[in-house]
Amino acid sequence: MRVFAALVGAFALSLFTLSSAQAEVMHDWWDAAWWERGELVVPENHKVVVTRDSYDSGDVDVPVMIARPDDGKKYPAVLFVHGRRGLDDLIELHVKRLAARGFVVVAPDLYTGRFIEKFPIEHDYVLEKDLNHGLDFLLARDDLSSQQACAYSHTRGGYYSLKVAVTYERQGNGIACYVSYYPHMQDPNAPEPMQVYRYAPEADQLTIPVLVMLGEHEQYQRRRGAEMAISALRNRDRPAQLVVYPGVGRGFDFRDPAVRTFADDLATKDAIQRASRFMKEHLK
Repeated sequence: MRVFAALVGAFALSLFTLSSAQAEVMHDWWDAAWWERGELVVPENHKVVVTRDSYDSGDVDVPVMIARPDDGKKYPAVLFVHGRRGLDDLIELHVKRLAARGFVVVAPDLYTGRFIEKFPIEHDYVLEKDLNHGLDFLLARDDLSSQQACAYSHTRGGYYSLKVAVTYERQGNGIACYVSYYPHMQDPNAPEPMQVYRYAPEADQLTIPVLVMLGEHEQYQRRRGAEMAISALRNRDRPAQLVVYPGVGRGFDFRDPAVRTFADDLATKDAIQRASRFMKEHLK
């Protein structure tokens, strides 16, 4: 019986070892460093300094927030593009959290420069021009370790940065990658059927690496458009990734502490680290 038990134990151990090896091969999420050696990822953290400036965009001066590590070293460039909220206190916290990962982050305040109230319904196409000038403002800095920037956005900012990348032909010419949280992948001025059943045709022209992150409970029309756009890019063999976080909805990255959930925090921390790795890979 003892011999039999030993053989059973050895067989079970071999099955476990086999399944572990198979899992590493079959699943790209498998973390052998954690499973086999107990290693946990330690995120990069930097003390952040914030400054304010503005840049000229023809007939207006656009205010801009600049956040970067407070050590005088050079870091990769990121263009932060706000959504319908504008660049308010909650969104500025996200800018700081991103800079703390090791980036020089320039965040234009597009609405204030044009005296546009928060949460606009219509889209003013001149904002795309203002954002394009913001990219030039960022790339003119002398504290960058990269020659290009990644466009990093959320909500309607996903459309603004899409237009700058494609319409203003900045793909590979200033913009190295596209990252967006639950982006509005359609012209906000398009009619309702286009909002629900279509995505902006400019998305088909994206050739740079793309990373889009959504909450499982995102608004249907927003999630549908983003998912269709990513699927179309993949069908064209473009480098596009979609991450859907379970148990969270819209705004998980900046929800006020009074209404935040544990799932919001888990999704936020994973998303910003995932985005940081993605951008650093493409800003080498």
